[in-house]
Amino acid sequence: MNKDPANSRSPLLRVCELSKSYRRRGSPWQRGHVIEAASHVTFEIFAGETLALVGMSGSGKSTVARCVSRLERPDAGEIWLNQTDIAQLESSDLAPSRQRCQMVFQDAATSINPRFTAGEVIEEPMLIQQEGSQRERRQRAQGLMSEVGLSPDSADRLAMEFSGGQQQRLAIARALALKPSVLILDEALSGLDLSTEAQIANLLLDLQSAHALAYLLISHDLALVARVSDTIAVMANGKIVEQGPTTQVIGHPTAPETRALLGATESARVGLAAAMGMTP
Repeated sequence: MNKDPANSRSPLLRVCELSKSYRRRGSPWQRGHVIEAASHVTFEIFAGETLALVGMSGSGKSTVARCVSRLERPDAGEIWLNQTDIAQLESSDLAPSRQRCQMVFQDAATSINPRFTAGEVIEEPMLIQQEGSQRERRQRAQGLMSEVGLSPDSADRLAMEFSGGQQQRLAIARALALKPSVLILDEALSGLDLSTEAQIANLLLDLQSAHALAYLLISHDLALVARVSDTIAVMANGKIVEQGPTTQVIGHPTAPETRALLGATESARVGLAAAMGMTP
């Protein structure tokens, strides 16, 4: 987490009044109804910093992530990425923003083509964007493998031959292939054992420091959030109900939804206290 004031003059990502709803179909004799998955969501993230978007299942945090990455188009609002509002851009105009904002998904195995080698996984975004020669793409892929803690010599191994933690490292390397300024981490550490989770979390912090990346972290793991985030935004029913510096939100929660998350289990409370250096 980079606290250099020079990096906080203008945000790399600024989301303003983002809203997204879905119409759920009813039975043949009933009308469908509208579900507001995200409503008037506003936040910003600066270079070298992490904002954690947390909330119970169904709170709308993954919908926000999908809209910010433009996997889906929001109904309303603005998504400013490096001084460009990408909220309502057509698919054909999104190529530059795809380079600046990349997503790391929860399950690396399902986000990787099982027929690809490790090198091909990382090279794919560069190939799609027509960047570099074949030799240059391979060199960058091997360099990224080294940076995320994988042996460049294993670039020709099938991606499915790697362990779960190694596959997540591959997914991170792929996300970095186009030199983005923003990474969206949608439950990217969920499903890993505690040791591997800690290793990947440390890797993400090292990469953030090295490249001044802005992270939007979607997570339900408050112990992890306490460790790696600078600010927290708590969502409930599609809205942000509390937002502020991590120490403030965790140490002095004001919204009942935040208190419910913090008090879910006694073990989580103890873990959070340890992560924050506080007495439980």
